[in-house]
Amino acid sequence: MNTLIICLSIHKGNTLKIAKEMAEILKADIVKPSEVNPNKLAEYDLIGFGSGIYFGKHHINLLKFVDNLPTFQGKKAFILSTSGLKQGIILKNLFNRTLKNKLLKKGFEIVGVFYCIGFDTSGLFKLVGGINKGRPNEKDLQKAREFAKEIISKIKLNKTTNVPNDILETD
Repeated sequence: MNTLIICLSIHKGNTLKIAKEMAEILKADIVKPSEVNPNKLAEYDLIGFGSGIYFGKHHINLLKFVDNLPTFQGKKAFILSTSGLKQGIILKNLFNRTLKNKLLKKGFEIVGVFYCIGFDTSGLFKLVGGINKGRPNEKDLQKAREFAKEIISKIKLNKTTNVPNDILETD
């Protein structure tokens, strides 16, 4: 399965750590949005889209990248994100909603969504040395590998209908 992960990991490298674990299982290439030729995306069977969360959404450059994509009817995709905030009951699905909706409008079939807590020193967190030190940790990385294996299984079993609430969250 020809797989690409489009990843924007800006500050602490949290999202890239997760993407690398997934890429190892999926045998995927990892690129930044600025390195992608949108016309080449048709060559991939599966495309992952990921970044850290900024003000409740994926990074603006990833969102703009998706806005500028052509339509890919039925192209399989997954979403990954990291954030300093735990995605609890109130925030369930909120962080990934904007990107998910943009991908659905572009014709992508979302086969999974992964979210992980990451080390964060933004804003006021900087004053206390940050939150979630050491995250993502080995448990988080293992969850990322398991998620990638689940994606492979879903695709092999052809159980990939849009799963908008399929969020695997690490504690």
